[in-house]
Amino acid sequence: MNVLNIPNKLLKTLCTNNIQALLCLDFILLPLALLTSVFLRLGGDWDHRLDHSIWLFIALPLWTIPIFIKLGLYRAVIRYLDEKIVVIVLSGVSLSVLILISVIHFTHIYAFPKTSIIIFWVFALAYIGGTRLILRGILRNLSMDATHNKINVAIYGAGTAGVQLCLALQNSQEYFPVAFLDDDNNKSETVIRGVTVYHPQLLATILQQRKIEQVLLAIPSASLRRHQEIINFLEPFSLKIRTLPGIADLISGMVTVNDIKEIEIEDLLGREVIPADSELLQKNITNCNVLITGAGGSIGSELAKQISELHPRILVLFDVSEFALYKIERHIRETSPNIKLISILGSITSNSLVDKVISQYNINTIYHAAAYKHVPIVEFNPISGTENNVIGTYILATNAIKYNVRNMVLISTDKAVRPTNIMGATKRLAEMILQALQIQNDQTSSTIFTMVRFGNVLGSSGSVVPLFKNQIKHGGPVTVTHSDVIRYFMTITEAVQLVIQASNMATGGEVFVLDMGQPVKIVDLARRMIHLSGRKIKDSLHPDGDIEIKLIGLRPGEKLYEELLTGDDSAPTLHPRIMKANETYLPFDELITQLDSLKIAINMCDSDKIMQLIKQLIVDYKPT
Repeated sequence: MNVLNIPNKLLKTLCTNNIQALLCLDFILLPLALLTSVFLRLGGDWDHRLDHSIWLFIALPLWTIPIFIKLGLYRAVIRYLDEKIVVIVLSGVSLSVLILISVIHFTHIYAFPKTSIIIFWVFALAYIGGTRLILRGILRNLSMDATHNKINVAIYGAGTAGVQLCLALQNSQEYFPVAFLDDDNNKSETVIRGVTVYHPQLLATILQQRKIEQVLLAIPSASLRRHQEIINFLEPFSLKIRTLPGIADLISGMVTVNDIKEIEIEDLLGREVIPADSELLQKNITNCNVLITGAGGSIGSELAKQISELHPRILVLFDVSEFALYKIERHIRETSPNIKLISILGSITSNSLVDKVISQYNINTIYHAAAYKHVPIVEFNPISGTENNVIGTYILATNAIKYNVRNMVLISTDKAVRPTNIMGATKRLAEMILQALQIQNDQTSSTIFTMVRFGNVLGSSGSVVPLFKNQIKHGGPVTVTHSDVIRYFMTITEAVQLVIQASNMATGGEVFVLDMGQPVKIVDLARRMIHLSGRKIKDSLHPDGDIEIKLIGLRPGEKLYEELLTGDDSAPTLHPRIMKANETYLPFDELITQLDSLKIAINMCDSDKIMQLIKQLIVDYKPT
């Protein structure tokens, strides 16, 4: 056995909170502290009158150790010691001194120098408290032997959350904090937990010095806009950026390594959400029987989640996908166990099933999110796309009228405006059906039809975001259809919240359009996602980069940009992010004749006839 390893093994035994070892150490240190104090008081000489009082030095640990045990000194894990250890040691040593004074007084040890008791108090504090702090430092230094396997990180934010995160990381096996970044000039060049605080403008300088690989954002109370400003600043450095949850998720005040999460796309493209109008949210939902079609999809499932929190009397989930229906049903049952929940597996193209569901559950409000929406797939499957998006909507709407459903809301899309693909054309035709039915039945039916139109939502099943994430994860290339493609983006949560509020403003036949914010160039989005994953773009100027962006050409039916309005004719509403579009529509008599022809073409699987009829119905449909 290597003799040189013995000291390290002994230190590790002490540092890993071996109670027996710590007890033995204190049994030695306490008499030593008393002996040292007496020698110092006597100037280095020994008073032989104390020879008969040696027992006092041996007995000292017998009452001091139980005090330490009672105060919890031996329950404290050396690696994680904090300032509380000082209070424990101070209290324990002070009580021990009081007992020592009493013992000396009652046993009449007159030769014992009284002032040495004060010296003992100081030495005991230093020996007991100091050794533990030294052992903590040694243990941390021993753990630093493995830092070459850890990821060097900088923590952005030297506030409470940042300091707690630093402490957690110093004791973790994965990350090693090497710097703080903070905008507060008063904190610059200070040292916290052994880590220096730098102004963010110095990041370029310290990046290589400190070999920083990742930046962890520890500013949970900062606004979304502030997060975006910081991310924009960090993006050119091609560092992987991770973050802590919001302040609401850290209400306990404790930060752990497990709280660190990847930067979400919402942090890049999201915007501050305007508080919802609770009255608009609850209208036509609270204490109502609500049906959601396409309840297992991206929009449908978020509708189900938000509506379940508004206390409907009955919530009916309708979807053709068994697995999708199972997932959202399980979620609602876990989060809202008191709601009466019904799951219907089937297609909205089944008239008998739709009729039975609406009548049996006495539906008051319908949110119609069921649609085939993946542009290239629908483009190559016009029969199924038309049957589901057009005929399914007509079946649902006519049954809504039949059973006096109070409100029916169609979830539409920006692709319905001047469509260039079957998906957009069928969604525009679905809007026209509801508009025509509203006018046709305005005097005979109380059903209010409304449509809400918006663009891409972040994280949906058809979004480019999960595609890019997967491509980056596997080393690329990241595929973009065209360098000039732009899209609007909105979070699913905000989109659905606005849909519910817009639908409850309706008086009948309106096409509401959501304010989607600023459009985003898809190739720029790809670049940002690559940079923020810690990778570098590979191109002709940077052949040594990590991930290539590959332009693959527009897909069938894809436009360079999407629109939300057919014309410039729109009107504001009560909500600043909801507009009302004034769209043209066909009279019901003219529309129903074409729909009958469309049904025949679908039954005959005649896709050419379907295309011909759709072109006749939607004059601005220009297929590519």
